[in-house]
Amino acid sequence: MLRLRRFGYLVGFGLALALTGQAKSAEVNLYTTREPGLIRPLLDAYSAKSGVTVNTVFVEKGLAERVAAEGARSSADVLMTVDIGNLIELVDRDLAQPVRSAALESAVPAALRDPDGRWFALSMRARVLYADKALGELNAATYESLADPKWRGKVCIRSGQHPYNTALIAAFLVRHGAEKTEGWLRDLKANLARKAAGGDRDVARDIAADLCEIGLANSYYVGLMRSGRGGPDQEKWGAAIKVVLPTFDGGGTHVNVSGAVVAKHAPNRDEAVKLLDYLVSDEAQALYAKANFEYPVKSGVAVDPLLQALGPLTIDTTPLLEIARNRKAASLLADKVGFDN
Repeated sequence: MLRLRRFGYLVGFGLALALTGQAKSAEVNLYTTREPGLIRPLLDAYSAKSGVTVNTVFVEKGLAERVAAEGARSSADVLMTVDIGNLIELVDRDLAQPVRSAALESAVPAALRDPDGRWFALSMRARVLYADKALGELNAATYESLADPKWRGKVCIRSGQHPYNTALIAAFLVRHGAEKTEGWLRDLKANLARKAAGGDRDVARDIAADLCEIGLANSYYVGLMRSGRGGPDQEKWGAAIKVVLPTFDGGGTHVNVSGAVVAKHAPNRDEAVKLLDYLVSDEAQALYAKANFEYPVKSGVAVDPLLQALGPLTIDTTPLLEIARNRKAASLLADKVGFDN
């Protein structure tokens, strides 16, 4: 089901109808699946700096379907998503157009953007290990080791079909092949303390409640919890866990990205490129780090101290495109082993 939220200038079905086919010189139209509270600080900063109004439509689900249905009459200039698979889907469905921008190409590493300029990563989040603080000796881990029988009945995790976990499973699949990935999923399921469900912050909650000892979750939730932004209960959950940056055997820590494309039929193409240029600037990348506790894609921009405290991040080199291409196979494997049952 499609759900729209209102924030910024004018949002909702009325926006799409009012702006269809109209190009506004001082406006840019953003369709995004990102939570309003996470992206609004950056958009407000851009509008204050440039004088350009960012008309924002928050699309909870079905972004690609919505834009495809609107076709050439779509008012969308920029499409912004979380998860590399959702980003690549926009390209695969011919909903993005190529962009050449010196600012984007110098700020975003080649591994984090399309060589033809059709998509660009804007921020990163690591898939990390939350652990009970009582496990003082646990200072390093591999994703492979989560299937070890010593963790039987001690692991909490959200659904294997959630994009965050599907991407991790896909990365495992690229590195190890289908047979080993299936075995890993079966053993990991056997180690679960509860049904694979809920959200990443629920992993910290359940560790704090002694329901499990370890679990996988995204790094930025650590900042959101420990900063107190989620309220006193979540602050307690964040304080109850230690965080380890796991790696693949012989590799690095799995990261996923948020990113954006310029829509194929963007009525304000130049303004769309300018917005993307701003989002990879030092100012905006620092805001990603401060407001969202995400890792900047631009080299030299500091991460928030709450993430710095987790230790240095060594990013796994499995290509994002390979991960995206294997998400369906990863989903099928999760279903095959009944991971969410």
